[in-house]
Amino acid sequence: MLADVQKAEKDATMSLTRRNFLVGAASAAGLSAIHLSEVDATAGQPGGGTIGSTATNATEYATLLDIEKCIGCGQCVEGCRDRNGHRYPEVKKPLPAMFPPGTKDEDWSDRRDVDDRLTPYNWLYIESVTVQKDGAPLDLHIPRRCLHCTNPPCVRVCPTQATYKMEDGIVAMDYHRCIGCRFCMAGCPFGARSFNFKDPRKFLADPVPNPTFPTRMIGVVEKCTFCAERLAVGQLPACVEASGGKILFGDLEDPNSTVRQALSANYSIRRKPNLGTQPGVYYLI
Repeated sequence: MLADVQKAEKDATMSLTRRNFLVGAASAAGLSAIHLSEVDATAGQPGGGTIGSTATNATEYATLLDIEKCIGCGQCVEGCRDRNGHRYPEVKKPLPAMFPPGTKDEDWSDRRDVDDRLTPYNWLYIESVTVQKDGAPLDLHIPRRCLHCTNPPCVRVCPTQATYKMEDGIVAMDYHRCIGCRFCMAGCPFGARSFNFKDPRKFLADPVPNPTFPTRMIGVVEKCTFCAERLAVGQLPACVEASGGKILFGDLEDPNSTVRQALSANYSIRRKPNLGTQPGVYYLI
């Protein structure tokens, strides 16, 4: 681990102009820069991490995205939609009258191509910001979803343990335990969750597209699951698979994993590290 830190500190002297520029640009999107040596030095502190520390879990999954490589093509968003399509309700119209009268329905079935915010049809979206570089505008694109934090506030505030943290670091949901209180939505500082205000089962196609997977229910909160069911059979998360190598995925606790090696060689950004949630998504700069 010491060798990783020494190499990272050596690399820190390179590409200062590019890094400082991207750090400033990322700040506009609510991100902060960290380095592997800083993560080790601040492990257990607000904004710190667990890389190389005494781990309590055998596995700690994380993803890394290279901001400069992301062109905002949306392939990761489409990959998420394609792989999770069996979870989305097919709306049968006309919609029933809402109660109380005058309430606007939240029907996104005709707006499935929206990729700049979370909707019932995508748990991943792309945030775009425009910054100035050498006097010219430059567009940066940042894929956003649940960050599967090491210290997730959503888990702490859930009164029924419907939101819980798995041993591999994934923040998961048990929809049958969810009572719809939305405390987790209030506790999440990243806006990574959505709520089913209407019963999706009323709008499911007949027969149900995938009877082997639970259908969605009214009154529950949903979010990215890190494609836990795919990981269980040795597959990558859908967004990672669809990215063509632009998104890295692996185990932070494995010094030979691609994510660990990439963090050793590069500066990275995590969202709001000062909150101490220790997000599991890193943005390379």
